[in-house]
Amino acid sequence: MSFIDENRNTDMGSQFKTKFQFYQITLIFSILFSLLGFSYNVWRMEVSEQNNTIRTASFEMLVELSSLEQLVYIAHYDKDLTEGSPRKGWVKVGLIGDLSVLTDPSIEKKSANLTAVWTDAWNVIEQDNAAVDRVVEGIDSVREEIKRVLKALD
Repeated sequence: MSFIDENRNTDMGSQFKTKFQFYQITLIFSILFSLLGFSYNVWRMEVSEQNNTIRTASFEMLVELSSLEQLVYIAHYDKDLTEGSPRKGWVKVGLIGDLSVLTDPSIEKKSANLTAVWTDAWNVIEQDNAAVDRVVEGIDSVREEIKRVLKALD
């Protein structure tokens, strides 16, 4: 073997070593980039699912709040305790409270306040304007909080 062959082998060995190191660095970078992308994707899907749950529960709450308001008006202004039955009101208030757990703590708090107002007012809604006003204010308070939370979602 001559001097040129030895240099060629040494050059080939150092070229191979350099290429192998480049390959390792590329592989490590690719793995880290993949893990970072996967982690972000999982986080984003989790946030999206949570927001979707909040939206769905909020929309259902808005429907129930409207039904409760209509029930209060029927009981008070129409004096129709069949359509405006307090039992139906209790079911709606209970459902609103149950759905509020799936939303934001601020909505849950406003729903608890609505339940407290309903507890105090359900038996006098037919004749007491102030009781109707308190229940409607409670409904509006929950409604406004729902809108605020929905606007703040990502």
